[in-house]
Amino acid sequence: MTKLEYTFKNDTLFKMLFVKYPNLLKRLVSELLNIAFESIGQFVITNPEMPPESIGDKFCRLDINMTVDNQRVDLEIQISDEGDYPERSLFYWARDYSTSLVSGGEYSDLPRTVIISIIDFYLFDCTEFHSEFMPLEVTRHTPLTDRMSLHYFELPKLPVTIDADNGLELWLVLFNAETEEELKQIEALEVPIMEEAIGAYRGITATDEFKEIERLRTLARHNEASALGHARREATAKANAKWQAVVANKDAALANKDAEMQAVVANKDAEIARLRSQLNRD
Repeated sequence: MTKLEYTFKNDTLFKMLFVKYPNLLKRLVSELLNIAFESIGQFVITNPEMPPESIGDKFCRLDINMTVDNQRVDLEIQISDEGDYPERSLFYWARDYSTSLVSGGEYSDLPRTVIISIIDFYLFDCTEFHSEFMPLEVTRHTPLTDRMSLHYFELPKLPVTIDADNGLELWLVLFNAETEEELKQIEALEVPIMEEAIGAYRGITATDEFKEIERLRTLARHNEASALGHARREATAKANAKWQAVVANKDAALANKDAEMQAVVANKDAEIARLRSQLNRD
């Protein structure tokens, strides 16, 4: 097996590929949201930029924001579970939804806002790889509004066998590919859109532009890991020092108590000796 140097889960590749090939992105979104490709009229990427000054920022998100037939759609790939992911995606939804209200606009003008997360870890206790959430009344299950939708696609739950007729599964299997042999297996299905996506992948990963941006991203990840490691070590050292100080104070307090008890016992012994001496004289 020949392991891929870069996979479709790489956030740098993810952003560059789909910005440079918007037709591929449009195909992907139509499958993820289960809407006919031909029915999509308005399709605009609203954050195509990848400014070099922010690529190295550890907080930089390489998500893709789109306007799809008057809907605001945010697409993100996440390979590691950093905790609180549902709350994080809900925060992104709230930010995107609230910032779409222009000054003087009415609440009824707020657009349907959709967050799509392709994640490489288990998130929900179910067998389905796709979960969609929206606000519902808890007993009647009637929707509060259609303006909110959060989609999660869990890659580890994908079926083992590849169905060439299932466009959604094909895209997700492509994201999940880790080896050259897996890519060739997908190519062997002779599905035109998959061949186009893999060709675009090979072209992007060969460019100096991609390699430089990925170098900056990798450096940022290493710097973040080093900073977190240093912070953990510093916190551990401070906690150990604090604990040692507490123990030392406790030991000193116990030593003082022991000395006090010994003094009390010595005084009692002296008093008993004095009384015995007095009794003997009497």
